Amino acid sequence: MSRRTITMTDRLHDYLVAQSVREHPVQARLREATAALGGPAGMQISPEQGALMRLLVELTGARRVLEVGTFTGYSALSCALSLPEDGRVVACDLSEEWTAIALAHWAEAGVADKVELRLGPALDTLDRLLAEGAADSFDMMFIDADKPNYEGYYEAGLKLVRPGGLILADNTLWGGSVADPEDTRESTLALRAFNARLRDDDRISLSLVPIGDGLTFALRRR
Repeated sequence: MSRRTITMTDRLHDYLVAQSVREHPVQARLREATAALGGPAGMQISPEQGALMRLLVELTGARRVLEVGTFTGYSALSCALSLPEDGRVVACDLSEEWTAIALAHWAEAGVADKVELRLGPALDTLDRLLAEGAADSFDMMFIDADKPNYEGYYEAGLKLVRPGGLILADNTLWGGSVADPEDTRESTLALRAFNARLRDDDRISLSLVPIGDGLTFALRRR
C-alpha cells in the first residue's frame, strides 16, 4: 500500500466538493466575486478547506476566532457561520480594497456582527490585543498572510490562544517548494524555517496535512 496521499485530479476534486461541501449561498457568491479579481484570487482558500474550518469551529466549541490574513473574507465567513450567536472573529488585514468585498458578503450572510475587522500590520494588531488583555482568550487562530512573518504571528498566537486551543497555518507546503533545497525565495525559506520550528516545539501537538497548499494544525498544550 502506498504511503502517499491520493492524487487529487480535477475530476476527483470536483467530486470531493460535490459530495462533502455544504456551502452557504453567500460563500459561493463570494468565491465567484473573488475569482473575478483574476490573479489575486489564488490567495483564497478552497471550499473544502472552508468546510473543514466550519467543522473545526463546531468540534472545538469555539466562541472566539483570530484570523491573520482575511483577503476577501471567505475563511472568516466560514468560521462566523458556525460560531454561536455570541461568537466573534477578529480578522486582521492590510487591504481596504479586498476587505470591502469581505464586509459586503459578511453583511449579506447576516454575520457582520460576528466579525471585527482590524486593518493594519497584523503584528501590531496582535500586540494591541495582548495589551487589551486578550491573552488566552481565543479558541482558534488561522494564519494565512505574508510568509516571512509567520513565526511572529505564531508566537503571538501562542499567547492569545488558550491552552487547548488550535492554531492553523495555511500554505505550509508552498506548492512543494519547501522540500526543494534549490528554492531560496524569501517566502520559501520562511515557511521552511516555520515548519522546522513547529516540528521541534514541545508547547504544541502538531500535524501538517496536504489540504490545499498544506495546512498545519498546532494544538497549544500549555
